[in-house]
Amino acid sequence: MADETTTTEPTTPPAKGGLTKKQRGAIILIILILVGSLFGLRQWVRSKTHIETDNAFVEAHVHSVASRIPALVQRVAVADNQFVHKGDLLVELDPADYQARLKSAAASLEMAKNETSGDYAEVESARANVGLALARLEQASLDLKRAEALYAKEVIPREQLDRARTAHKVAQAQVREAQEAENRAKAMIGMSGSGSKDARVAQKQGDLEAAKLNLSYTRIVAPSDGFVTRKGVEVGNYVQPGQALMAIVPLEDAWITANYKESQLTNVRPGQEVDFTVDGYPGRHFTGKVESIMAGTGAAFSLLPPENATGNYVKVTQRIPVRIAIDKRSDPEHLLRVGMSVVPTILTGQTFGQVLGFGH
Repeated sequence: MADETTTTEPTTPPAKGGLTKKQRGAIILIILILVGSLFGLRQWVRSKTHIETDNAFVEAHVHSVASRIPALVQRVAVADNQFVHKGDLLVELDPADYQARLKSAAASLEMAKNETSGDYAEVESARANVGLALARLEQASLDLKRAEALYAKEVIPREQLDRARTAHKVAQAQVREAQEAENRAKAMIGMSGSGSKDARVAQKQGDLEAAKLNLSYTRIVAPSDGFVTRKGVEVGNYVQPGQALMAIVPLEDAWITANYKESQLTNVRPGQEVDFTVDGYPGRHFTGKVESIMAGTGAAFSLLPPENATGNYVKVTQRIPVRIAIDKRSDPEHLLRVGMSVVPTILTGQTFGQVLGFGH
């Protein structure tokens, strides 16, 4: 019986100088630490060159439209969120009362012009009376001088001299009375002092101009280009002076107010580029520029600013508003609306070496 020979394949021995499992793990760990460190360094440098905050909002000028006269609303020419141009009619008030007042003022002016001619005649009469009183005073002065000369020569008695003196005093009083009457007559038509002539006519002319203005106020027009918002007026409402009817928001001049922490503003300067996103349009980027930095923190100008000199003081990092001008080319459709939340990123323009302190 032949012996059966059993053959086995030889196993491959491990290569000389190969890495153990523990060594391979250590190398992977080192690589991960290096990658993480580089990523962390990159993020830290980015935080110094890209200043970001989520405490920012879109703002714009809001023009409040109000009535200047009391009247009944006759027509409302716009609707909510409608775009209007400067000078477009917004609200028309009932002009009937003010048209009647305009006609009355015009009639009063014509009457004042006619009355003024009679007032001039009174002035001339008063002026003539002054001349007559002056002539009498002159005669009384001559009579007094003669009486004093004759009395000195004992030609006339004392009684006659006294009568001459009394007549002179009466003539002086009459001159003063005539002059006062002339001044009163002149004052009636504004001829006295430095006032303009025809004061009564000027007064009525002013009343007429005021009536014209009030009539023009019955047409309320847009103060600027913009969108109608907060409309709270309807036909038939009776409005009062100063009552807000609606607001006009010109989105063309919108801007962003970003409240950055004071520790973030070390290298922020006006004119730096800004890239920002809006929650309402995810994935879309808008651009702008830093326009200005507020002269104080938001808390300093609040209604009740903190009194740090009293009580216990707790240091809190303050926020300073930064005004960012929106690049109109990045928002040609005027998608941004007042109050929208914004995440702006200011690009300070610093290099990697400047952040690490290697450059200036």
